Order: sequence, then structure tokens, then C-alpha cells
Amino acid sequence: MGAASRNIVLVTGGAGFIGSNLVERLLDEPDTRVRLLDNFSRRGVMHNYEWLRTLAGNNRLEIIEGDVRDTAAVRKAARDANEIYHLAAQVAVTTSVDDPATDFEVNAVGTFNVLEAARLSSRNPFVLFTSTNKVYGSLDGIPVSVQGSRYVAHRAGFRGVTESEPLDFHSPYGCSKGAADQYVRDYARIYNLDTAVFRMSCVAGPRQFGNEDQGWVAHFLYSVLQGRTITVCGDGFQVRDVLHVHDLIDAMMAARAVRTCVRGEVYNLGGGMVRTISVIELLRECERRTGLPLHLDYTAVRPGDQPLYISSTAKLEAHTGWKPRRSLTDILDSIEAFWHENRERIAAEPSQAANAALLEQEVA
Repeated sequence: MGAASRNIVLVTGGAGFIGSNLVERLLDEPDTRVRLLDNFSRRGVMHNYEWLRTLAGNNRLEIIEGDVRDTAAVRKAARDANEIYHLAAQVAVTTSVDDPATDFEVNAVGTFNVLEAARLSSRNPFVLFTSTNKVYGSLDGIPVSVQGSRYVAHRAGFRGVTESEPLDFHSPYGCSKGAADQYVRDYARIYNLDTAVFRMSCVAGPRQFGNEDQGWVAHFLYSVLQGRTITVCGDGFQVRDVLHVHDLIDAMMAARAVRTCVRGEVYNLGGGMVRTISVIELLRECERRTGLPLHLDYTAVRPGDQPLYISSTAKLEAHTGWKPRRSLTDILDSIEAFWHENRERIAAEPSQAANAALLEQEVA
């Protein structure tokens, strides 16, 4: 197949945790050319970039250093794309509170730039946007109580949060991502673009560097392995459902396969009821599997934090046939294996300037 007839896929934030796993999957398709747009500001992205350059099919990988806030750069990157996976984001609630302007520019304006680039390209690309469970706020409408080492929900027939849960943006991050996912939904209705929104719970797995604000499963396991003190916000009974990143990529591929069916739809996505764990349960599991002691420092719960969030994935399963396959044990096994293979890189925390310098050396 000639280059002109190949499927061209744009992945914004493609050197990040989810992005690099998605790019790996796309490069398995011999007739797909992948265009990666990333500003290389996040921790671990240079390591992921270097890894992607070693994969089979890397001759079909185009890497662009650019920012989704740059309208011209986004339009150029999207000009001939048949599919766009918009993953680039400011991802931390705490950062959004400290700097709401940048959070809005990256998440809301950046997403608007991607949508406009898709609309103006005349290619009618499939656009998948990764949103967040934070659009549902603190979920005050789901009463909880403590049972053992976790919160449990007291809502009749509760099988996870559905897409009909009222939106309640409770932080600058929730506002920016929520506004963005409503734009993505509306561009399907107004401009007939094939768009879909994944409102994601906790995603974990290999290529995740993890910190307190994002990637908490990896952050906890890495911290225990390195003997670091872990800050626990609140009582530690907060519950999340956890999804392996490869199951997320499977869901993306399932959605693209039925792109007209999912057009304009919003889906909650996570590990569901059978892959739930509380903060303290995860910490105890990290202690058990490593044989190392926990060093914990408790602090106040964060404003707007959800004591319990579990995704109902029934809608996505019904529309695409997708189901998660990997267990919580699989998730922790893959993270621990990644740490053992890359412990020196995980321990290092290069700055944005250092990342930019490394990238300049790589492409020179």
C-alpha cells in the first residue's frame, strides 16, 4: 500500500503513559502511519520516546515536538489524519488549583484546537478524547460508609457510576476536562464528526512513572520499593476501580472499529466492580508483595475528593463488545516488572528543560 493510501493516526500526548502504549499498538498495523505530537514536558516522556524509537515499524512513526495550545501546530499535525486520539492534558487536580489558567488553556483550549483542526481538515477523522471521572464531582448523591478497610456505597442496585450521573465539576481540573468533553460531544452533533469521550477512572500499567497526583497505583508501588514516605490524603479508605492500560487500548480499538456507532457518545471506563481497591488495601498489598515496610504520612482529605468511584462499563460493553481481561494482580505484576527493568530512570525526575535538551540531541 502506498504512503498516500495509508491510515494516518495522530496521537496527542503520544509520548506519555497511555500515549506510548497506544502508539505501540498502532505500530503493529503495517498500513498505519502514526504521528505523535507531544511537548515533552512530563516526567518519563523521554524514556518512552527512546523506547518507541526501538520498536518494529518505527519507520512509520513521525514525532513532532509541539503543544496543543499552539493552534497552527495542531492544525498542521491533524491536516491529513484519519484518526485522532487526544490524550494530551494537564492531569493533576492539585496543579489545576495552583494554576487554573494553564489548566484551562491545556485542557479546554487544547481540546478545542484539536476539534477545530479535525473539522477544518475535511477528512472527518475519528476523534477519541480521554476525559475523567472528576467531571462527576465528589458524588455526594452516593452515600457511603466504612466497612473494614474501604468505603462501600449505599445506593440500591449500585453497580458502578453510569453516564447518567449528574455532572458536578468540583475543581478547575474537573471544569476544564468537563468543558472539553462537552465540546467533543457537541462537535459530533453540530459538525457530524465521529467523536467519542472516555471518562476514565484509574488506569495503570507499564510505562507509567507515577506521582502523588497522577498514577497513584504506580507511585505507591515504586515508593514502597524505594523506601520512600507515602502521603495518604484522608483516612485511606477511598475506593477506585483500576484498569490495565492494555485493556484501555483494547477499548480504544474496539471503539474505532464501530466509530459510527459510538459517534457523539460518552462512556465511563475503568476496571469495574471486580477490580476495586482502597488506598490502604493497595498499600498493604504493596507491602505484602515486596516484603518491605510502609512509611506513611497522613494528611487532610483533598477538597472534592470522591470517597468511592467505581465505573459502570455496561454501556461501552454493549456498544462495542469490549470487556476488560486483566486482573489487579496482572496490573501490579506489570508495574513491578517495569520498575525492575527501569528503576534508575524511574528514580530520576528530569525537568522540562532537561527533556527539551535531550530531545534536541536526539533529533539533531
